[in-house]
Amino acid sequence: MFNVRGADSRAIYSPLNCMITSESDANEAVPFSEWMRRALFDPQRGYYARQIRTVGRRGDFTTSAGIGDALGEAVAGWLVQEFKNTPDVRTVIEVGGGDGSLMRSLRHALGFFTRWRLRFFMVESSPVLQTQQKATLGGKAVTWFDDLPAALEACGGRAFIYHNELLDAFPVTLAEWDGSAWREVWLSWKGGLWIEELRALSIGAEERPEFSALSQQPSVFPQRVELGSAAQSWFRGWAPKWNQGAMLTLDYGDEFPQLYHRQPRGTLRAYLLHERLTGASVYENMGRQDITADVNFTDLLRWGESCGWEASNIETQREFLARYLRRFEQRIGQDQALRFLADEHGAGTAFRALVQRAQR
Repeated sequence: MFNVRGADSRAIYSPLNCMITSESDANEAVPFSEWMRRALFDPQRGYYARQIRTVGRRGDFTTSAGIGDALGEAVAGWLVQEFKNTPDVRTVIEVGGGDGSLMRSLRHALGFFTRWRLRFFMVESSPVLQTQQKATLGGKAVTWFDDLPAALEACGGRAFIYHNELLDAFPVTLAEWDGSAWREVWLSWKGGLWIEELRALSIGAEERPEFSALSQQPSVFPQRVELGSAAQSWFRGWAPKWNQGAMLTLDYGDEFPQLYHRQPRGTLRAYLLHERLTGASVYENMGRQDITADVNFTDLLRWGESCGWEASNIETQREFLARYLRRFEQRIGQDQALRFLADEHGAGTAFRALVQRAQR
């Protein structure tokens, strides 16, 4: 277990409400998933709600969408193909669009005639990022929504949806194999330290088949895994409103069990000014740094099937770029940003692409 000294001894973040308060109010333990949710999304102190500086070199992290226009062009190629197959769907929705770079590249790559035939929605809950997106996109040709159900209501449930590096920011349940059973990580603030303790796993026996990481005993001890309970709930919350279209998920991660190959402490980490922080450092600077975990694509497939969606095969980002980007082989020898995105020993295989389709 980690004992972590707070980043600022003058201010204590209560796990009760993520507000600065007295230490006497801050000793109630909470599951790691709740701690992460408040650290990222608390309306007053959460990283994405108020503290995020910017996305890019001057911020805490850079997304793949901000490295040139190649990814946006490839997403545009995917969208054109889906539009040909389903011409009755005329709405494009990006969820969690960062600073708006991906939507800008996509719209430019589509060309005037295709843009004219479609309408574009952005779903963004962060006021800071929504402001950045409007500055990037101009705000005239795109309509903003605070959540996906509202966007789907506005288009009658017929939409092409895409998101890039979205699911990795959803709060996760942090579990550890103690040699005989899975246990859940909880946190409490005591004496200026974040204290970890292991408790009974809150995910019951009937829910465990939904999470592939719980399906077998680990080969190493101790093994930590991240369970995407919040992402699962998010999908199921809006799935009934999505009637027709296709969804593209781009994110870093892998299928199970490859996801945890040689990663006995799991994939959880934080980013502050582009510095990667792991282990005890994840608990420092609560509300002032990004926190993330790799996406388990095996679980995404299973959840989509339970929602009635059909899925294509999971492919690497390099394979996705090669499939949908024009003149891929020619360009990769000339475009440094594209080489980075398609690197077989880096982003090209660290990221995955999954397409799921709804038809009611």
